Amino acid sequence: MWGLVRLLLAWLGGWGCMGRLAAPARAWAGSRGGPGPALLRTRRSWVWNQFFVIEEYAGPEPVLIGKLHSDVDRGEGRTKYLLTGEGAGTVFVIDEATGNIHVTKSLDREEKAQYVLLAQAVDRASNRPLEPPSEFIIKVQDINDNPPIFPLGPYHATVPEMSNVGTSVIQVTAHDADDPSYGNSAKLVYTVLDGLPFFSVDPQTGVVRTAIPNMDRETQEEFLVVIQAKDMGGHMGGLSGSTTVTVTLSDVNDNPPKFPQSLYQFSVVETAGPGTLVGRLQAQDPDLGDNALMAYSILDGEGSEAFSISTDSQGRDGLLTVRKPLDFENRRSYSFRVEATNTLIDPAYLRRGPFKDVASVRVAVQDAPEPPAFSQAAYHLSVPENKAPGTLVGQVSASDLDSPASPIRYSILPHSDPERCFSIEPEDGTIRTAVPLDREARVWHNLTVLATELGEESWAPRNPRGRQQPPGRGTIPERGGGEEWLVPCTLT
Repeated sequence: MWGLVRLLLAWLGGWGCMGRLAAPARAWAGSRGGPGPALLRTRRSWVWNQFFVIEEYAGPEPVLIGKLHSDVDRGEGRTKYLLTGEGAGTVFVIDEATGNIHVTKSLDREEKAQYVLLAQAVDRASNRPLEPPSEFIIKVQDINDNPPIFPLGPYHATVPEMSNVGTSVIQVTAHDADDPSYGNSAKLVYTVLDGLPFFSVDPQTGVVRTAIPNMDRETQEEFLVVIQAKDMGGHMGGLSGSTTVTVTLSDVNDNPPKFPQSLYQFSVVETAGPGTLVGRLQAQDPDLGDNALMAYSILDGEGSEAFSISTDSQGRDGLLTVRKPLDFENRRSYSFRVEATNTLIDPAYLRRGPFKDVASVRVAVQDAPEPPAFSQAAYHLSVPENKAPGTLVGQVSASDLDSPASPIRYSILPHSDPERCFSIEPEDGTIRTAVPLDREARVWHNLTVLATELGEESWAPRNPRGRQQPPGRGTIPERGGGEEWLVPCTLT
C-alpha cells in the first residue's frame, strides 16, 4: 500500500495553484515494510507551481496558506508533517497533525521576494518517510506599497540662454521598489509640477527640455523645476514622488555694449604729461565673462592726435589718456567720438547686433600756473666804462601769459653778479650800474635776471648758473625750472 502526499494551497482571495508531475520509476518500500521483496511501483513526486502570498497582508494571523496531506494518513494520528527551508518555523509554520501551513507575519516583497521550502510526511512513531521530501516555492506577491523616489535628486543643470524649443536639459530618473514584472505598480509616468511653461518633461524617459524659445539670462537666470514621477502608469490611486531641478541659463553673447550716456566730459591740466589718465568710459554689457569683453577706439582725427584710449585689465572700461603735451594757450578743448566694440562676437546672434556703440567725448584743457615769459628771446646791453653809479644800462620785460595784467617783479640772481656791479628796478626791470666799471679789468658781464609773478611762488631755477659769452655774440636766454634770463652786458 503506498500513499500520495499532496499540498493543497488555499490562498487568500482565491489565489494559488497546485500540480503533480510523474517522476521516473524507482523502488520504494511501502508503509508496511519488512522482510521480503520490496514492492516495485511508480512514484509520483511533488511538483509545485509557484504559490503566492500577498505582501503586507493585514488579515488575522496566522494566515492559512496551504495544507499538506498524505493518502496514507487515515486520520489515526500516525502521520506527522514536516516543513523545512527558508522561513520554516519562523515565517511559515506547519501543524504536524493536520498539515496546515500558516504564515505568521506580514511579508514584504522588497525585503524578500520568495521562499524555498521542503515538505515531508513521516511516520510519527518511527520518523520513517512516508513520501520523499518535495521542494516548492512560495512567492510574495507585490502590492503597490512603494512610492517612486529620485535617488540622484535634487538635480542641477545648465542650458544656454536663447536655446531652441526642445533643447535637452537633463534626464531625471525615479526608482520604484515594487515589482516591475507584475502589474503597473512600478510603471512610472513623469510630469512637470512647477516650471511650466518654460520646461517640459518626457512622460516615459524623464528627459527635461526647454519649452519656450529665447529664454533670456539677463531677464531670469535661474529656474526651479519640480518633476513628479507617479506609478500605476500615472493613473488615479498611484503613488508619487517628486524632485527639483535647478536650471541655470548660461550666458551667450546676445547683447551689444551700450554707453549709458551719449556725452562724456572730462578735464585735464595742460601740464599733464603723456600717459596721464584723463578719465574712464564704461560701456555696459549685461553679458558675462568673455562675452562682455570690449575694445575702445577714438574715431575722430583730432582726438586721436592728442589722446589715446585703451581697455583696462578687466576688459570692460576704456582708459582715456594724454598722448602728447597739451597747451592751454593754443587749444582749450577737444571734441571727438569713442566707439566700444565686443571683442568676441558669436555669428549665431549677429541678428541681435551691431555689437558696438558710440559716445561723444569733450575734454577741456585747464590752465596751469606758468612762469612769466620775457618779451624777447635775447637781451644785449652795453654801458660806457667809468660812469657814475646809477647809470642806465637797459631794461628787460616779462609778462604772465595766463594773466597779462598780473604784476611782475624782477631781481638779479646773486651768483651772476657776485660783486654787485649792477642793480635792477623790481617793478619795471630797469638795470643800472651800482659801481663804476673798468673795461680794462673786465670787458663784459653776464647777468641772470629772475622774473616773478606777484603773489605766486618764485620761479627760481633748479640749478642757477651763469654762462660766459664772448662779446658780440648776443644774449643767451636760459630757461630751466623758472624764467631766468642771461643778460650779457658789454663795457664800452
